[in-house]
Amino acid sequence: MKVQFTENTLVVTRESTDPKFLGTVGACGESRFLYHLKLALNKLGFDLIKKRMWRDGHLVDDMQQYLRTRKPTGNPKNDIYVYNTQWAIDGLNDRFNRGEVVCGVKRDVFAAD
Repeated sequence: MKVQFTENTLVVTRESTDPKFLGTVGACGESRFLYHLKLALNKLGFDLIKKRMWRDGHLVDDMQQYLRTRKPTGNPKNDIYVYNTQWAIDGLNDRFNRGEVVCGVKRDVFAAD
């Protein structure tokens, strides 16, 4: 799994040794994909957890999950949300299984608006 950040996105490319993440019931394929993505990003120095978005107060479907920084790090670049921008259309796992997926990234998530 190769990861590459831009300002507002994260491109994740599937390598030949990566597993495929299957399952649509309960978004289990996307959940497994996000779990493996979390592991890969945490190896790069992030401190991310996987969580259902609605439990954090976001007004979204109760099945949608995302990765977020556990607690403020003091480095706005590492305080992020990683999420599926096309949740209602396609799962992250389906696009990853086809070769590449682009996730949305929100940075500096602990800043006061």
